[in-house]
Amino acid sequence: MKLYTVHAPAPRPASVPSTYATPAAPPVLLVEGFCLFAFLFGPLWFLWNRLWKEAAALVVLSVLAALFLPMAVDGVALLALHVLAGFEARDRLRARLARRGMPLQGVVLAPSLDFAWFRLAEARPDLMRSVP
Repeated sequence: MKLYTVHAPAPRPASVPSTYATPAAPPVLLVEGFCLFAFLFGPLWFLWNRLWKEAAALVVLSVLAALFLPMAVDGVALLALHVLAGFEARDRLRARLARRGMPLQGVVLAPSLDFAWFRLAEARPDLMRSVP
């Protein structure tokens, strides 16, 4: 079983008529755990997901490690940076979604992403109104 976090826009206040409100963005499901692509491709994965600061930090730390650490330690430091990127990647995505107005709305436990969508539709039909 995998754990998915649900991110969706905050619900509209009842005082705002639905005719004047902008349509809500569909919810986003993110799986918990290690991200293999962020581990393997580091800065490229962060750039693809529009995490500019994280990509720049990873590149700068990699360059600093290559310039100032001895060759025997350089490889271990780069491996450690990429392992850290793999563990932190999805947390950085969650933080970006929260900054963009899509805070954490819930958690779904399911064996696959498709089944997680079904469980979300059963548990929170109010979030599924904006899904096409």
